Amino acid sequence: MTKKTWSRMGRYAAILLTTLLLGGCARHSPWWIFDPKGVGAHASYDYMMIDVAVMLSIVGLTAIMIVWFMIRYRKGGGGGKYDGKWSHSMTIEFFTWGIPIVAVAFLSWAVAVNGSFALNPYNPTVITHTMKPKGDPIDVDVIATDWQWLFIYPQFHHIAVANELVVPAHTPVFFKLTSTAVTTDFFVPQLVGMIDVMPGMRTKDAMEVPQTGVYQGIAADYCGAGTSWMLFKTRVVSMRQFHQWVDMAEQQPSTMNYHQFNEFARPYINVHYKTPIYGHVEPGLFNHVILEVMNGKKWPIPMFMTENMYAYLQKQAKEHRA
Repeated sequence: MTKKTWSRMGRYAAILLTTLLLGGCARHSPWWIFDPKGVGAHASYDYMMIDVAVMLSIVGLTAIMIVWFMIRYRKGGGGGKYDGKWSHSMTIEFFTWGIPIVAVAFLSWAVAVNGSFALNPYNPTVITHTMKPKGDPIDVDVIATDWQWLFIYPQFHHIAVANELVVPAHTPVFFKLTSTAVTTDFFVPQLVGMIDVMPGMRTKDAMEVPQTGVYQGIAADYCGAGTSWMLFKTRVVSMRQFHQWVDMAEQQPSTMNYHQFNEFARPYINVHYKTPIYGHVEPGLFNHVILEVMNGKKWPIPMFMTENMYAYLQKQAKEHRA
């Protein structure tokens, strides 16, 4: 290759490396999945690494053998002996069939079977097997709208908070999830795997986090104009701090019944990341929303929003919704 070609390849490599490094600074960082903090996320990472290690060992060994064959048996300069009568080798048959069979069997048992049970969002054994010694679990009902998240805590006098999830450490958290409009994905990369949140349906997920901290949650599926702002912080606190937060939330004067939820569920671009807290939520609101959506209830997106988002944000501000 010419010097110019090498120079061009060097520039491309530098651009690629810079892009990968800057990805760690992004709000939706691709590196979060490589720094798991939750029990389920850590187990998912372990299974992924097992899968990658097995496949890389096969691909790597194959690549090494290809290079070795090219060098050893190249015409004119290799050390390999040509045998025009050779046609079959049991040794080669053993490795070409035996290694894939062993690899597939191992991955089927270690990843497909064990991983499926361990990370099943409806009953993750990696969490439920150790649940009793760690106290009572926390239930959270999650409703996704265009474009906000509402987290309801039915065990604590039906309090709720929008766009922020607060949970105690060392405690299993079980989610029930639904959507008012379109399918999106609930995802906290460092804590819990991605799961669909669908209108008129209920899905489940679960997580447990052994250490306190603040972690980014996202809507991991494109669902309209406000997707980029459909974020939520997951605050993992001590049990004492969690109960203090619950006591504070119960004192909030804001309430939410179904009539007020209709206003909340109107398409809204949460550019300022507001996190209102509701001291009382109508019991059964989660199921009521599912039934209403199944019966055809819609919160339509105004065409004006997609045609001129900036003007729509100004309209939100005038309505005191910004």
